[in-house]
Amino acid sequence: MADRILIITGDAAETLEVFYPYHRLQEAGYEVHIGAPEKRALQFVVHDFVDGFDTYTEKPGHRWNADVALADVDPADYVAIVVPGGRAPEYLRNNADAQRIVRHFFDRQAPVAATCHGPLLLAASGVLAGRTSSAYPELAIDVTTAGGVFEDGGGVVDGNLVTARAWPDNGTWMKAFLEVLEGAKVSA
Repeated sequence: MADRILIITGDAAETLEVFYPYHRLQEAGYEVHIGAPEKRALQFVVHDFVDGFDTYTEKPGHRWNADVALADVDPADYVAIVVPGGRAPEYLRNNADAQRIVRHFFDRQAPVAATCHGPLLLAASGVLAGRTSSAYPELAIDVTTAGGVFEDGGGVVDGNLVTARAWPDNGTWMKAFLEVLEGAKVSA
């Protein structure tokens, strides 16, 4: 059986930030599960940048089924986690099970990847103090308020943690994450 990786997400997650790691990690030989507050179909979104807008725009994206409810996740069944962005982390940061899972991986220095708004869940879980993290640039204040050091980069590595700004960084983000998985001797 292949090592398993859990993607923690929910409704309004950015489609590209879920699907790119999902398929890239499968391609590398991992068994990838989607964990969400409930085991049901999730509605993802597409964020894009439009000239003249002060922020990104949002449109409906793909729908995808969650494999497992977060309350039913035993983190010991997984070798790593991925926390995509979009708006899902805004409410996932209040989910006690999502926080429990995140803390499990940081307590064990196991591989964690987060992008865009994903570090909001890390901040709420109390694991960013003293850590360097990227995020969507407007979240720099959230990283620093949580005691972390913000770095504006696409594949920022701090020990077991690999972070990025948003979906345009998917390639550098997952390349760095696969290197961290390999360095942690986590193989597919």
